[in-house]
Amino acid sequence: MITLQHVFYLVGALFAAWSILSLLDRSNPKRVGNFLFWGLVALSLVAGHRLGDFTNGLIVLGLSLIATFKLMARGRPSTEDSERSAAGELHGNRLFLPILIVLLTAVLGTLLYLYTPLSGSGLFEAGRETFILLCIGVLLATAFIFAWLKPPALAPLDEGRRLIDAVGWAAVLPLMLAALGLVLRDTGVGQTIGTLMLAVIPEGSVLPAVIAFGFGMAVFTILTGNAFAAFPVMASAIAVPVLIVAYGGDPAVIGAIGMLAGFCGTLMTPMAANFNLVPAALLELKDEYGVIKAQIGTAIPLLVVNILLIYFLAF
Repeated sequence: MITLQHVFYLVGALFAAWSILSLLDRSNPKRVGNFLFWGLVALSLVAGHRLGDFTNGLIVLGLSLIATFKLMARGRPSTEDSERSAAGELHGNRLFLPILIVLLTAVLGTLLYLYTPLSGSGLFEAGRETFILLCIGVLLATAFIFAWLKPPALAPLDEGRRLIDAVGWAAVLPLMLAALGLVLRDTGVGQTIGTLMLAVIPEGSVLPAVIAFGFGMAVFTILTGNAFAAFPVMASAIAVPVLIVAYGGDPAVIGAIGMLAGFCGTLMTPMAANFNLVPAALLELKDEYGVIKAQIGTAIPLLVVNILLIYFLAF
């Protein structure tokens, strides 16, 4: 059976390769920092399930220290911008074929596996089929690229390292923030916030409770970088006990629009690195927070609208 751990092995091997290539890049003045950072990520992926919570915690602290003290820098790319531009002009939209292979393998492969007799074969771990097929799609697309373009053997790894160096430490931030959401949920933060809110909000006051919920979703998303991490906290604090149980609000409206309120926070936080910092890095913007600054003017009015929609539609 192919399990999710096999996917971790594959991705961990990729990070290990980037770690070694970083160490060999003498043009990078901080190559040791890159080597250690990507090496720790690889170690966590490959052996994290065997290391235990304490050791994994040390790995997270190590990653945080490397990022905090800015011990990473971009390595020298294996290709020049002019080379990549020339290749793009030569092949045009055909360069999207490998991406289509990845998507079709993940989507069609999942449908074929789940809704045909293959589902009883036990080939893939239950509930992880799409993740596994996504990785298989990447391998198939890579094989297609070698057959079609015949690049140097290390080209995929070198180009991957160029992109991951451009993103930097922010590449692993979504993983850490997803874990943070689970920590907040399991430690009872939602119940604590709910107790405090009930002490402040007058009994029977629907609008202040809605404002607290919508604003809280945005704030917790700003802090965690993930509306899905904020939702369990604010749902257990205000949405379920106050808005739904006490005031009889519509759960579907409160849940759906509440998530939209959280997404307003996504537009305003560097913690949502994959949305805000990664594009700035890949586009090589002069201001790394330029994406966030451009979005704030939309995020704040949209948050107000979402709060009003919950109030008028859910009650």
